[in-house]
Amino acid sequence: MANATPSPSDQAVARINVGMVGHSFMGAAHSQAWRSAPRFFDLPLVPVMRVLGGRDAARTAAAAERLGWEDHVTDWRELVRREDVDLVDICTPGDSHAEIAIAALEAGKHVLCEKPLANSVAEAEEMAKAAAAAAERGVRAMVGFTYRRVPAIALARQLVADGRLGTIRHVRAQYLQDWIADPEAPLSWRLQRERAGSGSLGDIGAHIIDLTQHITGDTIAEVSGHLETFVKERPLATEHAGLSGTASTERGEVTVDDAALFLARFSSGAAGVFEATRFATGRKNAIRIEVNGSLGSLAFDFEDMNVLHFFDATLPDEEAGFRRILVTEATHPWVAAWWPPGHGLGYEHGFTHQAVDLVTAIANGVEPTPTFADGLQIQRVLDAVETSATNRTWQEIPA
Repeated sequence: MANATPSPSDQAVARINVGMVGHSFMGAAHSQAWRSAPRFFDLPLVPVMRVLGGRDAARTAAAAERLGWEDHVTDWRELVRREDVDLVDICTPGDSHAEIAIAALEAGKHVLCEKPLANSVAEAEEMAKAAAAAAERGVRAMVGFTYRRVPAIALARQLVADGRLGTIRHVRAQYLQDWIADPEAPLSWRLQRERAGSGSLGDIGAHIIDLTQHITGDTIAEVSGHLETFVKERPLATEHAGLSGTASTERGEVTVDDAALFLARFSSGAAGVFEATRFATGRKNAIRIEVNGSLGSLAFDFEDMNVLHFFDATLPDEEAGFRRILVTEATHPWVAAWWPPGHGLGYEHGFTHQAVDLVTAIANGVEPTPTFADGLQIQRVLDAVETSATNRTWQEIPA
């Protein structure tokens, strides 16, 4: 098997043993993060990739070898019980998040759980309750909204916190993809409500809910939503690796939304417009955030992820205009550990920053963010959007 043991120079540093459940798309991204974090950052705890969990023995063994895990198991319960596992990383579909996370927390393991936190508010409430109880014993839990860890997003949050935008008035957010725009794309688990919980709303809409709240430091208080399913049935997938799989001649029902649109009112009174769809032909991973305030505006697009656009309305008219900031300086968050200025970061770096922040929080005995309580709040927003779309009414978000 591949050996993830730290180098000799790391031997005097305390270690944290990681077990991960799931090894497809997210599992590969998380594995790369655990490999790279201790090699680029000076960490108080060195992650050791102890064991990978999956359902199929042969596929899990192959994934462990490819991704750098020392061992593998086919029962996540065995992984959770192992004494050589300190932290459980959950990269499975949403229908198993609650069961695995709660069991791991009760076993005294720190937990990193992919977003959205759960498939329902009730599950998220139980997870947040378990995390709160575990925190009293020094056990930490974090939900994986990795786009928070993009340096340009961190700079945007800092500009707002420093008052550079003044009073926030308007927020626009889009997450646009096209990977299921083809009506013959096979029916994957992401298109089945019992596995995924919801469609574009929870899968990608959850990200822009988190990002706008994170950047503004404000919370969504009320929503009015609309959901649409454009393709009602698809060819069944003969395998479930990756995002889709191989199509068969049989067809199955799509039970989630293909697009989610909603208006929002923030607690401060700011207005919000949100759009999440996997049918935006030509858009691959366009996360677009714009925040307008009384003193300025900022704009971000993940397809140009190393850049933040900032408009300073306090400047004289003859100097007015959006300024393009290349967020690759050593003074920008996380960037100093990587490359010289101008050598941009990519999608995978957010996962590494997430691993760095999590193990640092654990070592320092503080709560990592976003917490399971944060994940629960986002779950309540998702639920309110669904309820609003059904009832055609504005829905308040419970405190």
